[in-house]
Amino acid sequence: MGRGPSIEARKNASDAKRGKIFTKIIREIGVAARAGGGDPSNNPRLRVAVDKGLVANMSKDVIERAIKKATGELEGVVYEEVRYEGYAPGGVAVIVDCLTDNRVRTVADVRHAFSKCGGNMGTEGSVAFMFKRLGVLSYAPGADEEKITEAAIEAGADDVVVYADDGSIDVITAPDAFQAVKDAMDAAGLSPDQAEVTFRADNDIAVQGDTAKQVVKLLDMLEDLDDVQNVYSNAELGADAYA
Repeated sequence: MGRGPSIEARKNASDAKRGKIFTKIIREIGVAARAGGGDPSNNPRLRVAVDKGLVANMSKDVIERAIKKATGELEGVVYEEVRYEGYAPGGVAVIVDCLTDNRVRTVADVRHAFSKCGGNMGTEGSVAFMFKRLGVLSYAPGADEEKITEAAIEAGADDVVVYADDGSIDVITAPDAFQAVKDAMDAAGLSPDQAEVTFRADNDIAVQGDTAKQVVKLLDMLEDLDDVQNVYSNAELGADAYA
């Protein structure tokens, strides 16, 4: 019987994944601070990024350094936002949000991922119209549906979605209302397990078998790129896609 990876190997893999998450959050903090100032209380986008860093157990010192680099108090690299759009196998629409200091490198990496996995890049706006930008506060199965619904309505949320398969709950908000709703839910003792401003497709496309596996391969390959912050798709994937 073969042996699994050693404790050291597993730790190294975990550290590498954690480092990649930190890198993405630090870039997001930097872009948010440069665009709207270094005070999270007056910069909603920065506050969301800082909260994301704290949830990921990022130290306050690391967060403060990232803000200072972005606002010019410390020397740092300047990143810009770039979005790419395209199609995965099966006609699945994909949006790729990047933060980069080298557009040539980033577009080459993204194009390579699409090409290698049987997809193709599209022009700007070719798939974005299929998605809506919204705030999502997610609660794990077992959360109190009645309390969450009541508090969410009081806070000004747009919708509360309860998923029949596992009982998890999403509170949906307009992007500009996201922080106010999250603050109200926190104040009510109903802090979400995950909260973000994201893109969601108007309609999902179901893909199965080998096509679904190719879609997963593409999405994973894109998310592993250093310059990629977020990947969104309208793929509806079954369990067999990950087999």
